[in-house]
Amino acid sequence: MASKWIRLRIYIGESDKYHGTPLYLYILRLLRSNGIRGATVLKGLAGYGSHSMIHLPAVLRLSEDLPLVIETVDEPEKIEKILPKIKEVVKEGLITKEEVEVVFYGHGGKHH
Repeated sequence: MASKWIRLRIYIGESDKYHGTPLYLYILRLLRSNGIRGATVLKGLAGYGSHSMIHLPAVLRLSEDLPLVIETVDEPEKIEKILPKIKEVVKEGLITKEEVEVVFYGHGGKHH
């Protein structure tokens, strides 16, 4: 299969919102409604961003705003089409994209 696709990563905070909706959920719905094949939200155990404030889990309770990464991989045209909509709703954070080589993409059937 070996195709060149784009991996899009969106780094935001767990407490970020867009019109009252958790931003990660809003972005997932946006990706799905625009035909992006799939996306994953990854929750960081700890991290810091542009404000240099270290965010730790609630057990250590310095902050409840843990880092999240929303990651998707799709065809370049689809990523470029959705990117302006994502940039419009992400007010703080980081958005990256990079070319990746897809060596396998399976869906539908069960693996044996």
